[in-house]
Order: sequence, then structure tokens, then C-alpha cells
Amino acid sequence: MSTHPFIACPPAPPVRAGGEPPALDTLTCSLTVPGEPLGAQIARSVVRSVLHAYRLDPLEAAVVQVAGELVAAAWQLEPGRSLYLSVRHRDDSLHLTTYDGHAPHTHPRIAAHCEARRRAALRLMAAVVRSCGGDWGFGESREPGGGTRTWASLPRRGAADYLGA
Repeated sequence: MSTHPFIACPPAPPVRAGGEPPALDTLTCSLTVPGEPLGAQIARSVVRSVLHAYRLDPLEAAVVQVAGELVAAAWQLEPGRSLYLSVRHRDDSLHLTTYDGHAPHTHPRIAAHCEARRRAALRLMAAVVRSCGGDWGFGESREPGGGTRTWASLPRRGAADYLGA
């Protein structure tokens, strides 16, 4: 029998209805989703909830679309493997990043074909990012498992104006 008394974690402070939203510099959310069609749905749902928690609902149309497209494209290129999605706020923009296990090819022709396939899969996302005045790209992942890192940056103002919101 232990002589140490049981110590419970302190309860979370109550959240006041209608209180101030969390500071944007704390907006950071990362999750792993299944590498299957359901992964994009999960990603969209989580990102929608995060935006709502930070009272960034006017950005929802653009940011949720981009999150779903990033995960869907990664799933097409690396089906069956888990995918990682990260959403962060910095420099007055939302940054979304996916990591998938599809490693870059060493043969130039195969690499070019694979890059063209990824760009084609991200055509809709690229149009959304462009219309928001953002930027996107992909390249070799710096993560220990390797693979590909695909990212999109959406300025808050541009994402809020997407679809005339």
C-alpha cells in the first residue's frame, strides 16, 4: 500500500459562455487520420470545430475545403497508411500541412510523373488557395519516416472573403 495520497488533476477552469475566444497564437491542432476516404471527412470535421472554437467561422468555407483536399490527395497517393494533418495560425494566416508516406522518386521521369499526379489531385485546392491570395507547395518530408509534406497557407482576410463571405 502506498503512503502517498492520491492526487487528482485539478479540474479545468470553467469556460464562460460568450467569453473571449482563445488567442490566435495558441491555434495549433494536429491529428492523424486514416488513409482512406473517411480520413478527409474526419479532417474537415475537426478543422471546422477548431475554427468554431477560435471564432473563425467566416474562414470555414476555404479552410475546410483545403483541409479535405490535402487529406484526399494524400490518401490517393498513399492509400491505407495513416496521414498526418496540422493546422496552425501564424503571421495572420492559417497554415495547413499534411504528411504522407509517399517518398519522392529518384528517377527523374518517374518523379516528374508523380509530381504531375499530385498537382492534378490538388487542382481544386490550388484554385481555393489562389483565390484567397495564399500559397501552397509540396516536397520531401523532413520527418523521420520520410515521405511527402504538402502545405497550404491561407491569409485570414483572403479566406474570410472566399465565396464572398
